[in-house]
Order: sequence, then C-alpha cells, then structure tokens
Amino acid sequence: MYSPQSLHRWGITHSESMERLAYSHALRDPMAMERANLLNMAKLSIKGLIESALSFGRTLDSDYPPLQQFFVVMEHCLKHGLKVKKSFLGFNKSLWGPLELVEKLCPEAVEISASVRDLPGLKTPLGRARAWLRLALMQKRLADYLRLLITRKDLLSDFYEHSALMLEEEGAVIVGLLVGLNVIDANLCVKGEDLDSQVGVIDFSMYLKNDIDDYRSEERNSQISSILDQKNYVEELNRQLNSTVGGLQGRVDSLEKSNSKLVEELAIAKNNIIKLQEENQQLRSENSLILQKTQEHLEVTQGDASVERDTYKQSRQGLDEMYNDAQRQLKEECQHRQDVENELVVQMSMKQEMELAMKLLEKDIHEKQDTLIGLRHQLDEVKVINVEMYQKMQSSDEEMKKKNDVITRLEEKTNQITATMKQLEQRLQEAERHRTSAEEGTRRFKLDFANKADSLQRQIEHRERQLQQLETDLKIEREWRQTLLNDLERERDTVAQLSTEALQINGLKKEFHRLHDENVQLKTICEDQEQALEELGSKLSDILLLQGGQVWLKDKDASHCKLCEKEFSISRRKHHCRNCGEIFCNSCSDNELPLPASPKPVRVCDTCHALLLQRCSSNPT
Repeated sequence: MYSPQSLHRWGITHSESMERLAYSHALRDPMAMERANLLNMAKLSIKGLIESALSFGRTLDSDYPPLQQFFVVMEHCLKHGLKVKKSFLGFNKSLWGPLELVEKLCPEAVEISASVRDLPGLKTPLGRARAWLRLALMQKRLADYLRLLITRKDLLSDFYEHSALMLEEEGAVIVGLLVGLNVIDANLCVKGEDLDSQVGVIDFSMYLKNDIDDYRSEERNSQISSILDQKNYVEELNRQLNSTVGGLQGRVDSLEKSNSKLVEELAIAKNNIIKLQEENQQLRSENSLILQKTQEHLEVTQGDASVERDTYKQSRQGLDEMYNDAQRQLKEECQHRQDVENELVVQMSMKQEMELAMKLLEKDIHEKQDTLIGLRHQLDEVKVINVEMYQKMQSSDEEMKKKNDVITRLEEKTNQITATMKQLEQRLQEAERHRTSAEEGTRRFKLDFANKADSLQRQIEHRERQLQQLETDLKIEREWRQTLLNDLERERDTVAQLSTEALQINGLKKEFHRLHDENVQLKTICEDQEQALEELGSKLSDILLLQGGQVWLKDKDASHCKLCEKEFSISRRKHHCRNCGEIFCNSCSDNELPLPASPKPVRVCDTCHALLLQRCSSNPT
C-alpha cells in the first residue's frame, strides 16, 4: 500500500515537472504532446472519480458516468503506441496482448485472466481487455498489476513503440495515480454487458469546473487525505494483530510438538519398565526352578542312603544265618575242640563284620563323594547364575538411573512448558490491550466521520468482524492452553506411576538380596558337610590301616589308573580294589569275587581277579 504522502508526491510535484517537460518537447515531438494530453486526462478522470465516489457514498456500478469515462481514458492510455499487427483480415491493434502478460508476472492475476477467457459474451481481444480492467478495479489491484507490467520494458517492447506512454515516465505517473482508486468500492456486472461494441469517446464537459468546484475539491482532497491516513492506521493495526496471532499459533504448534515428543518418551519408558519386569519374573522363575532341582536332588540322595541302610541290615541278617550254619557243622565234626573254634569263629566273625562294615562305609563314602561332586557342579552353576543375576541387577540399576534422569528431564520440560504458558498469557493480555486500543480508535473514527463517509463505516464493520474473529481465535487459544494444562496433569500422573514402579523394583532388589543370602547359607552348610565327610573318610582309612595289613590308597594320592594309566575325570571315576586297596578306573576293576572277609562278591581289579582265580584253581578246597 502507498501512503498519502507518496500519492501527493507522485500526483502533484512529479506531475508538474512532467508537464513542463512535455510542453517543452511538444513542438518537436507529437508523441510527447499526446502523452502529455493523456496524462492530464488521466489525472482529471482519476481525481473526478475519487471525489464523486466519496460524495456518492455507496458502491459504484457500471452505469456510473465518471467510472465509464475513467475506463475510456485508461483504454486510450493503454492503446497509445501499440504496434500494428498484420493478419489475413487486415491490420489490428491488440490491447489484450500486454494485459495477458500480467498473469506470468503475478500469480494472483491468473484467476482474473481465466475468468475473462471463460466469459461467453466476449469475442474480441478489446472486449477481453475491457473486462480485465473492470475485474482488476473491483479487486483493487489495478495499480499493482500495471506497476509490474511497466517494470518489464523488455516484454512491453514487443507490443509498444519506443515512444509509447507505457514505456515512458508518464506511464509510471499514471500508475502512481491509480493507487488512490483503492478507496473506491465497485460492483460491476461484466457478464451481461456488451464490451465488444462499445465506443470509447471522452466527454470533456465533465472536467470543466468553476472556482466553487475548485474550492470544494480542495476541501474534499483534505478530507480524502485524512480518511486515507485513518485507513492506513487501521490497516497497520490489523497487520500487527495478524502478526501477533501468527506468533501465538507458532508457539502453540511448537508446544504441541514438544508435548507429542514427551508422550513418545513416556511410552518408551513404560515399555522399558515392562521389559525389566518380564526379565525380573524370568529370573525369579529360574531361581525357583534351581531351588526345586536342588531340593529334589537332596531328597533323592536321602532316599538312596535309606535304601543302602536297608540293604546293609539285610546282608547282616544273611551273614548271621550263614554263621549259625557253620557253627552247627563245626559242632557235629569236632566237639572236642569246640571252645577253641568258638573263640576263633567269634574273632573271625567280628573281624568279618568290621571289614564288611568298613567296606560298606567306604562304598557309602564313595557314593556320597560322587553326589558331592555333582552338588559342587550344581553349586558352580548356581554361582554362575547368581553372577549373571547380579550383572542383570546392575544393568537394571543403571537403567533405573537412566529412567530417573528421564523423569528429571520431564520435570524440567514441564517447568519450561509452564514458563511458556505464562509468556503466552502475557502475549494474550498484550493482544487484548491492542484490541481495546483498536476499538477505541474505531469508536473515535466513527464519532468524527460518521456523517461524512458511509463507505468507511462499512470498512469499520468489516474490521469489527475481523476483531470478533480474533476474539474467537483468542478463545480457541485459551482452550488450547487448558488442554495443555490437562496434558501436564496427565504427565505428572505418569511420573507418579513411574515412581511407584521404581519402588516396586527396589522391593524386588531386596527379595533378590534375601535369596542371595539364603544361597550363601546353603553353600556354607554344603561346605561343612563336605569337610565332615572328608574327615570321616580319613578316619576310616586310618582304621583300615590299623586293622588290616593292606594299604588303602587315598583318593588324593591317585590321579591316574594304575593299570591303563588314564587320567581320572568326571566321566572316568575312581574305584578301589577291595583286595589290594589300589585305585583303578571302571574298565580295569569291573570284576566281582567273594573274598574271605566278605562272603558277598565285591569289586576287585583285573590283576587281583586273575590271582584269586589262580588260587581257587590250585586249591579247590
């Protein structure tokens, strides 16, 4: 928009200088005289149209004479210096060609050109040009379109001569004068009007005025300048309000984006907490399975021990029966040596019972050692599982720290959102102050110019509608602010839920520490049992060394089989020969023979088995 000062500058000062130049060159150049005359006619028609429209006080229509004369003058100005184009029908001056270029220079003019082409009653390019001028005036963009057109002289040179009005400075002056037509409201019916056959004749009688009219025109010029000043002031206020509304909308959009990001982060945190809970449940289930397995294994070992005790009792009963039979036979064969043999039999039976008990105890010790080895492996596995659980707990602690950091960040973001909400409230208050000031300005404008300009009253009503729209926008922004506050309360609730979940995780930590303490206690009990069994084995080996003359080799002293010299391992276990006391593998001691000390067949090595068989074959009795 152009200010009234620029209109005054372009309409008076520059025009007077152009008139002087035109009259100085009139005698030498007839085109310059034509340009000067058209410039003067354009001044008179534009000035008369503005004055008559303001005094008329309502929207102009197609039958208004000053408006018709204005279009005739503009048509003559645009036709000045047009190049003649040859065709089959003759020579033609097309005014529609340069006006059609405007849609290439300004995208907003595409709609006008398209509507002109779609009009059914227009058949000639001149009619299309006249319709285009009327539509541009109704749109209040005629000055802007022509200003863009005269700046591109390289394009206009294809349609105009080098001394045409649109290519010289007079065209720029006329475009500056056309800015004042933006205060006029026109409602022109282009569709039903016959624009092709109109005759453009300038009526000079309309512009011949006396001194009274000049005085009235000066008063009207002053009124027009004051009205234009008020109009520019109102438009400036409207621009400021629009800019503030745009800024508030941008802030609301940024707040919505930040809120959506916060919601996404909360969803991610909830998913991580659910994963941690699932991992914790898995660890609990694994720990319970391990405890069940250990309890089942202990029950199995206790059952095996009870079965071994029953077998020991049954073997003892069989030995008693065999002893009674032997005693009866000895009483029948040698009665005279009964006392001596009874004592020998008693000593031998005691010795046999002791050896058999020691062997059974050794067997029990070996089996218990095997079970202890298995328990040790299970304990090692439990240790590995506990280490993994401890590492997982450390990782869960680190994740809890990260979640606490996320919670602190969320709190900081909520504080930032509250600060931005306060700033928005301040901006809303400032917008309301601007609105009140705008209302006061419009009220004063109504009081001062109510009787002079009904058209300005209509513009003020339009501004009031815009203000109502702004008030509705402000209400909408307040509702947005309320929704943001509700979202903040929801986020606080989610933070509280996260804190309760953190407390639950701390409770799970305590349960894990309690289970770890119970595991340590079970380890100490197992180690105590292992020490007791080792002490018992050492005592039993000492007793065997004291009672029998044979050497009973300890488990610690043997790492390889005596026959095949293979190293012992978990799969290749140690076995004592009950005859020589040495330690062999299963394949080298997989033989059973009854010994004098034990009527039941017991395990012996391959060498002892061969020697005993040789003795039995040499001494059959």
